[in-house]
Amino acid sequence: MIPKIVVLDGYTLNPGDLTWDALSAIGSLTVYDRTPAELVVERAREATIILVNKQIMDAAMLAALPQLRFIGVTATGYNNVDVSAARQRDIAVANVAGYSTLAVAQHVFALLLEMTNKVAAHHASVQQGDWSRQADFSYTLGPIVELSSLRLGIYGFGRIGQAVARVALALGMQVSAHHKHPQRDALEGVDFVDLPTLFSTCQVVTLHAPLNTANDQIVNRALLATMPNPGFLINTGRGGLVNEADLRYCLEQGLLAGAALDVLRAEPPPPDHPLLSAPNCILTPHMAWASVSARQRLLAESALNVKAFLAGEQRNWVS
Repeated sequence: MIPKIVVLDGYTLNPGDLTWDALSAIGSLTVYDRTPAELVVERAREATIILVNKQIMDAAMLAALPQLRFIGVTATGYNNVDVSAARQRDIAVANVAGYSTLAVAQHVFALLLEMTNKVAAHHASVQQGDWSRQADFSYTLGPIVELSSLRLGIYGFGRIGQAVARVALALGMQVSAHHKHPQRDALEGVDFVDLPTLFSTCQVVTLHAPLNTANDQIVNRALLATMPNPGFLINTGRGGLVNEADLRYCLEQGLLAGAALDVLRAEPPPPDHPLLSAPNCILTPHMAWASVSARQRLLAESALNVKAFLAGEQRNWVS
């Protein structure tokens, strides 16, 4: 029997620049860009295999899909799926880890360089005629901070944190990290410290830890206020790691030189989100993972997860 595969929210993974051929070669494939919650059961009713990115799959939905045998999460995080309920119904759940490591590391430094070199602001200044009116051949809009003069602190030292550390070391930065397994993941040139020390000694802190109940909003006013000048916060990890009201306060009070975030607690953010109008705050729309190469890897790995399941193999199953 040809397996019926349904992708419920495929647009962010493939907005049209990739091909679904690897999945369509496995079975009968239907792809929806987005699926409202009230249409999930209708669209997935006949499916034995579904793929979801952020689509919520709760216990009630799973109970209404008796033919479903496999959920492929086209992401690393899988908190959108009730894994316990899936297990009770003998539905396997698999994710994809590591596909976006290089893309996220690249975005971290794109954000950091924008805060230190202010490339966009200088370009806008030139376009407005400021250079043409200058008496000198060169000018800057403010001090330019050299990365080699800064210490980078990494909160969470998994694959992405380690990739960020290697780039930072290549750029001449000093690097510290806070991590659960410093001995296991030791890297030459990286000092492991406790969290208060990380913030109080590093001019740049970048967040790469998974979100859990223990570290929800762990980055708050008390920690941010201890950062040495100039202080820069970068978050490409999870929006919930940061107390966003506290971050806005620190930016308004000049306790930080800048912040750059690719993730927020609510996505998309409401129009009155406190960071949308915060000074010296760069926001990008959860795009660090989304390079063409990273999405291609994600799609290919998702297809391999499906093929493995059909072959009776437990590839990337989550517990």
